[in-house]
Amino acid sequence: MGELRVRSALVTGANRGIGLGFVRHLLALPNPPEWVFAGCRDPKGHCSKLALKHPNLVMLTDPASIKAAAASVGERLKGSGLNLLINNAGIVRANKLDNETLKDMSEVYMTNTIAPLLLSQVMLSPARQPGDPGSGLSCNKAAIVNISSTAGSIQDLYLWHYGQAVSYHRCGAALNMLTRCQSMGYREHGILCIAFHPGWVKTDMGGDFEDKTRVTVDESVGGMLKVLSNLSDKDSGSFLDWEGKVMAW
Repeated sequence: MGELRVRSALVTGANRGIGLGFVRHLLALPNPPEWVFAGCRDPKGHCSKLALKHPNLVMLTDPASIKAAAASVGERLKGSGLNLLINNAGIVRANKLDNETLKDMSEVYMTNTIAPLLLSQVMLSPARQPGDPGSGLSCNKAAIVNISSTAGSIQDLYLWHYGQAVSYHRCGAALNMLTRCQSMGYREHGILCIAFHPGWVKTDMGGDFEDKTRVTVDESVGGMLKVLSNLSDKDSGSFLDWEGKVMAW
């Protein structure tokens, strides 16, 4: 198994749950990143306590301003380019077909699909320079990781029977397609792109349903980081679960 070695990483939705788990695990790596940027809604939340112990952790507390986040990242990286972008932030509205609204669908689409695209355009811009085509793709060089869900699988429609959540399913499918487009558009720039189903994780967003398939944040994040450490050219554009299993589109 390879070892994940990244110079810098940005994790969105790091206030709690999977995002916070990524921040904790990245900081605890044998060779942690020089900089870990955490997108947090709450400036006094869990990440603020971690920042007191880890001077390489920078909180980005204005989720509405991609421009402000990019400026903060650029100031630290001094033009070297972000190494790893983990688009984890997401919201869900438990609406059914008969009561879905334009407002809710628009908010979910903006957060879960549009924001990952816009962040990728800005945060990895310095990295989009033609590289050595023979050097291969890996998360140790430059990568976009989109945290999706099997709820976005058109074949599986994961968890439909627990509540339709129409907009969440739709945006998952759109994020998967975005990942495929990014993998094709950014390959020539040496950027690996991947979509992950993190499992049905025991978080506030995941609800309190009892199910034997549910996993803890540590299991999910630890598994995804292990998978990330071994990805290469052939994996870019794939949709995988937290254990590395190929998921159905």
